[in-house]
Amino acid sequence: MKEGPVVAVLHSDSVPDSELMARVSARATVRYTEASGLAEALHGAEALFVYDFLSQALPDAWHAADRLRWLHMGATGVDPVMFPELRASEVMVTNTRGVFDAAIAEYVLGQILAFAKDLPESVRLQQRHSWQHRESERVAGSTVLIVGTGAIGRTIARMLRAVGMRVRGVGRRARGDDPDFGTIGADLHAELPWADYVISIAPLTEFTRKMFDARAFAAMKPHARFVNVGRGELVVTDDLVAALGDGTIAGAALDVVDPEPLPPGHPLWDMPNVQITPHNSGDVVGWRTEVVRAFTDNFDRWMDGRPLDNVVDKTLGYVPG
Repeated sequence: MKEGPVVAVLHSDSVPDSELMARVSARATVRYTEASGLAEALHGAEALFVYDFLSQALPDAWHAADRLRWLHMGATGVDPVMFPELRASEVMVTNTRGVFDAAIAEYVLGQILAFAKDLPESVRLQQRHSWQHRESERVAGSTVLIVGTGAIGRTIARMLRAVGMRVRGVGRRARGDDPDFGTIGADLHAELPWADYVISIAPLTEFTRKMFDARAFAAMKPHARFVNVGRGELVVTDDLVAALGDGTIAGAALDVVDPEPLPPGHPLWDMPNVQITPHNSGDVVGWRTEVVRAFTDNFDRWMDGRPLDNVVDKTLGYVPG
């Protein structure tokens, strides 16, 4: 039997590339498993790589995690594994912070441009072979409130400032003179009336769940657009549907929804002021390779006794700083 630790890898239909995992398999016994076999794979494992980062399988298999010391999440958001037993354990949790930042920022800019230039209506008119002249909006000079001031939020802020947008943030602590946001407020409802665009990229925690409700949408400008690239559960979906339907806000771009996937008959599908994508804002060509590399780099640190990158504060539910 190979010496070294046992590493369990939770995957779905896509298995991490064997060449990229070679550094791990050379120093450890690797057990690849889908959700149905997770408990068996966890027994005796010292590390778990959650490559299927949307899986909800771990809580039910947790009883088998008898030797687990480290869990690496193949995404930035760690909410699927922040259940009470793991939080209370000594297991260290790391995430894949940094891999998706630029791609998600580009997605947000793209959705803002789609709203400002009314690209969805242009597509609809083209499909009807209708040549209809219209005016569009400038993005430069418009105001953007980014709710969530972590690494992805900061990357979004820098990109939007580069095209002339005026940016502010909302985080846990209010502060001024921030290099990326300028001003960061701590009171969401006080900041919302300022913005032409509201970007949701907050981590999903007990404090942020359902933060965008009827009261939040009512605080926005009637012409404001809402872009959610965080988690669907940050939003009270029925309240969003109502706000979009009655003109409380002008539009929404949703890469994440609640429930997810969005059921075929859901009203959001057919609203002309809604742009929906299937939770792929960060999934650019090569993203799977970068996710595996982030894990293997951290694996080398773990094996060598060096500090790990992107250690999650399990009390907060995200990597601080």
